[in-house]
Amino acid sequence: VFLRGSPVARCTNMHITNKGFSRSNLSQPTAKPLLPTAMWNESCGEQLQDFTRPEKIVIGVMLAIITAVTVMGNTLVVIAVCVVKKLRQPSNYLLVSLAVADLSVAIVVMPFVIVTDLTGGKWLFGEVFCNIFIGMDVMCCTASIMTLCVISVDRYLGITRPLTYPARQNGQLMAKMILGVWLVSASITLPPFCGWAKNVHTAGVCLISQDFGYTIYSTAVAFYIPMLVMLVMYYKIFRAARKSGAKHRFTDLSRRERLETVANEALRMQGLKPPGVAEECAALSRLLTRERRNISIFKREQKAATTLGVIVGVFAVCWLPFFILSTARPFICGVECSCVPIWLERTLLWLGYANSLMNPFIYAFFNRDLRSTYRDLLRCRYRNINRRLSAVGVHEALKV
Repeated sequence: VFLRGSPVARCTNMHITNKGFSRSNLSQPTAKPLLPTAMWNESCGEQLQDFTRPEKIVIGVMLAIITAVTVMGNTLVVIAVCVVKKLRQPSNYLLVSLAVADLSVAIVVMPFVIVTDLTGGKWLFGEVFCNIFIGMDVMCCTASIMTLCVISVDRYLGITRPLTYPARQNGQLMAKMILGVWLVSASITLPPFCGWAKNVHTAGVCLISQDFGYTIYSTAVAFYIPMLVMLVMYYKIFRAARKSGAKHRFTDLSRRERLETVANEALRMQGLKPPGVAEECAALSRLLTRERRNISIFKREQKAATTLGVIVGVFAVCWLPFFILSTARPFICGVECSCVPIWLERTLLWLGYANSLMNPFIYAFFNRDLRSTYRDLLRCRYRNINRRLSAVGVHEALKV
């Protein structure tokens, strides 16, 4: 239960025990609460968690593992694209930007969040660094989300307009898109430094600005608009894949009928060698070539739809609860403090951070080249890595 009102009214003459609040304890300095389970932040009225040592060890180890795996996975993406020639394509520059954003979250944000969580939610690094920390957190997380949005648009245009969409072959254009992502992220980070909205940084509290206008602007640009774009792109790719699937089935039926016709004609006129047989064979060859191309497009669209569906699903599960909470908090709690239970706020925050952990593994799951590169890098097999990847590609092509 969180008390509303002035900080003095919330915190004066209150002491928490396992039995509740007691004013009489003020006259008994020697009285000690039995098994305290929470503390109060005297300036903001937030209920802080009071963990036992075993609980701190378990929580610290779990959060440290999440951070370490996030660093490892995103570092592998950056190294893979930089080292492997086959992956060094403009279309993969977005993956590097995404990995850099997620890696920044793990390196410059998560360690401070871990320390804050282990102290029950109390900020220990001062008011000046509070603004810097919030800026880094907002910018890196927003860059990660915005990059996912741009990747969905890139996948859609690459599938539906393979001949007219130039970004996949133009590294400069892709670099401009990445720069735009980081500039948009900066547009959300800078307002608290420019006087529009002030972050909450009283003693023991470090909270992003709860200004109503800034909250709506930041959550819309950082999450709701990218989420809407990703859903639209997924729907368009899914619809294109369904149309391609229907067309593929129709073409496949026509091809079978054509094969049967040509085969019967060839058998009927076997030994006569009329001139029409050669034309029929040439037509059959063209038909098979076109069919292979249709199958290739169909498989690519199906893969893109599946990949983007998983990305959108994981992204929504990880970030949607946190942003709903962030949007509603100032309207429920006011602009001065947070009345949300610390455990709920921190759980949803780490659920969002988990998206940075999952991104590199999602792409590796759907990309054979990334998987092979990951295995080679983890086994320290750096020599001839490009040759082995090329050999795998040739082998797969021969199997098809």
